[in-house]
Amino acid sequence: MLLEGRTALVTGASSGIGRAIAIEFGREGANVAIVDLHEEPKRGKYHEQETRTATAHEARQLGAQALFHQADVANSDELARAIDAAVERFGSLDILVNNAGIHVPGGIEDLPIESWDRVIAVNLRAAYVAMKAAAPHLKRSGRGRIIQIGSIHGYGGGLGPAYPAAKAGVTNMMRDAALELGQHGVTANTIWPGYIETAIQDYLTPDEIEAYRESIPLSRLGKPRDVARAAVFLASDDAEWITGATLTVDGGHLART
Repeated sequence: MLLEGRTALVTGASSGIGRAIAIEFGREGANVAIVDLHEEPKRGKYHEQETRTATAHEARQLGAQALFHQADVANSDELARAIDAAVERFGSLDILVNNAGIHVPGGIEDLPIESWDRVIAVNLRAAYVAMKAAAPHLKRSGRGRIIQIGSIHGYGGGLGPAYPAAKAGVTNMMRDAALELGQHGVTANTIWPGYIETAIQDYLTPDEIEAYRESIPLSRLGKPRDVARAAVFLASDDAEWITGATLTVDGGHLART
């Protein structure tokens, strides 16, 4: 198993990409701390309609130790307490996955400023808060890993003024983290998913989803496990000399740009 004996904390891990990452980490032998607002997974109109069991339950079924900690990642104190709880339970922290993210539809003229603030707080600020709180533990690990879930929208526009700005921000923040923490053996990398079949896509219409699928060179939408296995690689010893990098997992979508 690639992650045996290590402890990982994954934010936004009750559903979607975060859920898949936590489960795959558990499959590979890691202890997993699951942080989210709700333990019950989201169920979407088009994707993840039948997802019902808690992520921690799924990880335990694979033989992993798992902890659920309820927290709003936009709340600095709650997020710091979640990291403390993971260290207290498992004794260490080796892997931080900043996955929690939201998207609020709206353009420059109609997106409320309050929605802008919320998207930035969850998608960008929380990633910094988690990294700041986790850094001392990751430095002690000797094989610390920070994995940031970004988006192909961090490369260009799309999805309104807040979401791509936040995803571009976390990408450069990981590059900075790679420079600062590299001397302590901590790597910091970003994964840019394309369209992934998760409940968060409910704001789209079936026609929009099909049009997106047709635009992908590999002719299918991404699955949460596609991103999760990339995260396993970046968390493993196989990626110990990779840092400050961006790994695109999008079926070839960005190859058109």
